[in-house]
Amino acid sequence: MVKIISDSTCDLSAELAAQYDIDILPLHILLGDEEFEDGKTITPDEIYSWSDEHKTTPKTSAPSLAETIELFRPYVEEGCEIVCFSISNSMSTSGNVMRLAAGELEAENRITVIDSANLSTGIGLLVIEAAIMAKNGHSASEIASVMETLKPNVRASFVVDTLTYLAGGVLKLHPKIVVENGAMDATKKYRGKINSVIMSYVKDMETDLKAARPDRVFITHSGCDAATVESVRSYLESLGVFHEILETRAGGVVSSHCGPGTLGVLFIAK
Repeated sequence: MVKIISDSTCDLSAELAAQYDIDILPLHILLGDEEFEDGKTITPDEIYSWSDEHKTTPKTSAPSLAETIELFRPYVEEGCEIVCFSISNSMSTSGNVMRLAAGELEAENRITVIDSANLSTGIGLLVIEAAIMAKNGHSASEIASVMETLKPNVRASFVVDTLTYLAGGVLKLHPKIVVENGAMDATKKYRGKINSVIMSYVKDMETDLKAARPDRVFITHSGCDAATVESVRSYLESLGVFHEILETRAGGVVSSHCGPGTLGVLFIAK
């Protein structure tokens, strides 16, 4: 049996994690001197309230080694193989902590750590594919091999409402941030109100969306108004490409760095 684990930056909802039998390892969020577990002991809205009150942005850190060992241990003792996913190694040491935990448990040959080279549901897309493979009886090495071929095909991008969180200043431009080769890069810049910017951003991807793998597409946002999200969903439905359009709320780590009003459409290219 293969157990799939991801760090909390995959931004999968509790419902999706349960549906696909995925365990989540929380990163940590530091609000001043207080430390919280992403998705467990703090919500993104509480993070925003703290940021507004203290006029500063939170810090985030990798999961603790002790927590990681604690999560892995029962599966190792049961004789399972584990495939675990981390946020891009260039963004956090989360993957390194997973490797250290495997070493501490003397289970390096049973625990495979995959650097997603991504963030948010760019990781989530891979994690779900891995969970489906695990359910269908594939081995850890088979899953890891397929994940390496899929990684370059993940299309993860988003537009941000405010640059206060990313760059420390408020601008009238809304950049499109694209994840490529494990790093974030600002590409196109949009002007105008965020609601119309989001629709322009999504429609600009139409050619790519029509050439996507049809299994699923994510709308992942850090607290956008429901009407905007619904407009994005309606547009994606109108393309007639995707079997499943999944909406998730960005978790605490992604929200800490991107701020409120960020929205991304994430998918895997054929």
